[in-house]
Amino acid sequence: MRIGTIVLGSALAALPALTRAEEPAELASLAWLQGCWMQQAAERVVEEQWMAPRAGTMLGMSRTVRGDRLVAHESVLLRERGGRFEYAVSPSGQAPTVFTSISVGANRVVFENPTHDFPQRVAYVRDGSELRAWIEGVLNGQPRRVDYRYQRVGCNAD
Repeated sequence: MRIGTIVLGSALAALPALTRAEEPAELASLAWLQGCWMQQAAERVVEEQWMAPRAGTMLGMSRTVRGDRLVAHESVLLRERGGRFEYAVSPSGQAPTVFTSISVGANRVVFENPTHDFPQRVAYVRDGSELRAWIEGVLNGQPRRVDYRYQRVGCNAD
């Protein structure tokens, strides 16, 4: 796995660097998401990683591990469309579901897709070295919310 990372890192290093001026100003306002984040409780670890804004996109990924077993993973494509942000998430290999931003502020963003089964909303708030995230909506006729409290970690943490 480290060999692939080294090869990918070398290939990416050869690409021309983009400057801040080349990034869409709107997407750059979500750069506070970038980095590596982790939540750990007992045998369960949830990791989330966000790449910096580039070429009008941010890429995110996460995995949930219980003990030595992968229990969930997802990839996210975050992009600006028509003055709003789209959060296209593919959980555990499923087809993408798109959520659209409904609230954006300094260090916070809320996305919504009222037609999705669950969740209907996804949100992030950055507070220093903590990233709080949650999913919420109606499930089986009942309101439900799942909270995640991540701490910033090094992206090469073992």
